[in-house]
Amino acid sequence: MIVALLNHKGGVGKTTLALHLAGEWARQGRSVTLIDADPQGSALDWSEQRVRERLPRLFGVVGLARDTLHREAPAIARGVDHVVIDGPRVAAVMRSALLAADLVLLPVQPSAFDGWASAGMLTLIDEARIYRRRRLLARFVVNRCGAHTAIARETVKALADHDPPMLRQRIGQRVAFADAAKTGRLIYEISAASSAVREVKAFAAEVGRIIR
Repeated sequence: MIVALLNHKGGVGKTTLALHLAGEWARQGRSVTLIDADPQGSALDWSEQRVRERLPRLFGVVGLARDTLHREAPAIARGVDHVVIDGPRVAAVMRSALLAADLVLLPVQPSAFDGWASAGMLTLIDEARIYRRRRLLARFVVNRCGAHTAIARETVKALADHDPPMLRQRIGQRVAFADAAKTGRLIYEISAASSAVREVKAFAAEVGRIIR
């Protein structure tokens, strides 16, 4: 199965979610390849940092930031259980990722600006569905969500009756995610018993149920 994390807006945590989704599935014994389709190459940078830190390889990371992604990703998917695409903001590559994916996850932060930016993504998803032979699933993911804040409650309420629907599991705003990334690690490698680890596990499990 191919899962793509996409949004026009930068800074919503696509790479963090992509790395942790791939990492959690790998922890469960599944073979996973992460495709870094973003020209910034943040997932590739993370992977290279992991090598410098002499940490064990958890999953494959390949760079594929081009508009032929929809033709190349299925071949990669045939060799593994799951492919996770860390998506770009480049329109042509984003359209290619939409044609490749079985499920699109749309990370949003508790912000009106993120909601407005997502409107363009929904248009691209509708366009992709016209050209696809397979069904394209989509879900919002509320990320970097401050606990018990008014804006978080308003965002969740706004997305509750939305199409596509919202994942039940939300990911909190935590400095530990950034600390882990700087050293090529995932959150469970620096804080094994934390709430963040429990959220990531629940997030991966919910995504897994959707694509099962």
